[in-house]
Amino acid sequence: MQISDNKVVSIHYTLTNVDGEVLDSSVGEAPLPYLHGAGNIVAGLEDALAGKEVGDKLDVTVPPELGYGEKHEDFIQKVPVENFAGVDKVEVGMQFMAQVPWGEQPVEVIKVEDDGITLDGNHPLADQTLQFAVEVVEIRDATEEEIEHGHVH
Repeated sequence: MQISDNKVVSIHYTLTNVDGEVLDSSVGEAPLPYLHGAGNIVAGLEDALAGKEVGDKLDVTVPPELGYGEKHEDFIQKVPVENFAGVDKVEVGMQFMAQVPWGEQPVEVIKVEDDGITLDGNHPLADQTLQFAVEVVEIRDATEEEIEHGHVH
């Protein structure tokens, strides 16, 4: 069976940056299942997996525009310290959920100053070229419910 839309695919992967630093990996864990064609994984990796079969191993380089996108400066915003009332100490690297017009968005604290706290709403891997080492472990037909919901159950 080949990977195509509406197939549930399980992969083992190791994600590194261009310097070879491991950012994430499923090695030693359960493989990652996803619904092919539903946008559950970055586009560049999903495109590279199309047509592959169980046992196939591949190395995929994904540019930012097919990964987590380019960094958007307008996603970086300074907000009043008062917005963090009830938080004992706000520090660089902390993550919060911010209310935005389309729902909730994770943001990271990148600067703490007396007159405000600067938050970055970009994905942490935005602007990065990603390198995946992938092995296809399993492929099966998705259930109607999985197709309807757009993800693996």
